[in-house]
Amino acid sequence: MAKADKQAQLDQIAAEIRSKNVCPDLAKTANDLVFGEGNPDAKIIFIGEAPGKQEDLTGRPFIGPAGKVLDQLLESIGLKREDVYITSILKYRPPDNRDPRPDEKAAFWPYLSAQLEVIAPQLIVALGRHAANCFLPELQISKAHGVPQQWEGYTLLPLYHPAVALYNGSMRQTLLHDFQQVATFAKKDK
Repeated sequence: MAKADKQAQLDQIAAEIRSKNVCPDLAKTANDLVFGEGNPDAKIIFIGEAPGKQEDLTGRPFIGPAGKVLDQLLESIGLKREDVYITSILKYRPPDNRDPRPDEKAAFWPYLSAQLEVIAPQLIVALGRHAANCFLPELQISKAHGVPQQWEGYTLLPLYHPAVALYNGSMRQTLLHDFQQVATFAKKDK
């Protein structure tokens, strides 16, 4: 499928979230839908748990402090945001940045699945426990980070959320190390 057609389909999915008023309680308290952005032809998709304050204000994923860390991690392996696709499980910010609730994750799951179907990535990078557990509920991020897993025909790479480096500086090295798995994958079929 052509890149423009993929983008049109992604735009249609975002419009459907708005028209069907998915998670109306979240939508009421949020400023904007944060659907996702990047290359609709990307081999790699990064999935976080939910938008934060900066994302909610702009409608763009991963642009706050954790997003700056993500940008640095991408740069460390020779990638840019334009090379990948970035989104979250939830498409609206939970009030006070609370953890996503199971019902909210379930409500947005069909739309994330539709994004995956359109983009057809070769690698899903689940950023953090909440994102990883949506795919593999029993996975423990502390044990499985940086280790590729199989999920429904996709390769899934669970990683710590970039925000962990903001609260625990020693985790930056772990993230840099784990991102080498992403680099290895990105170099395949180039």
